[in-house]
Amino acid sequence: MSDLLQRLRSRGWRLTSQRRVVAEVLDGDHVHLTADEVHLRAAARLPEISRATVYNTLGELVAIGEVLEVSTVGRAKRYDPNARRPHQHLVCSGCGMVRDVHPVGNALGDLPESERFGFAVGAVEITYRGLCPACA
Repeated sequence: MSDLLQRLRSRGWRLTSQRRVVAEVLDGDHVHLTADEVHLRAAARLPEISRATVYNTLGELVAIGEVLEVSTVGRAKRYDPNARRPHQHLVCSGCGMVRDVHPVGNALGDLPESERFGFAVGAVEITYRGLCPACA
């Protein structure tokens, strides 16, 4: 059973067969699938699952904080089930591949008080961009 499925069960989230297959497709490290990729993989396991059901399920998972929505410039949004461990993203400017990275330090702490302009900052999103080995 995936970590995501365990988290959803502990929340008491109703796991229909469609929701379960979406969660199973999202299971793993460095998983950053588009909604269409999730649908394609989910349909291989559950042929009757609709694209609308996948989109709605992804939206619900993002809304409850169990999946992160990763935006990449000029590309489809990607969905990251690694919502519990703080991390940043490394994005290939060529092919769009996304990897989780765990830099040392505290990005929030690295923002000087003088640069916060009175904001009560609670979260930081950093995206590193470059070319993966295949695109370089």
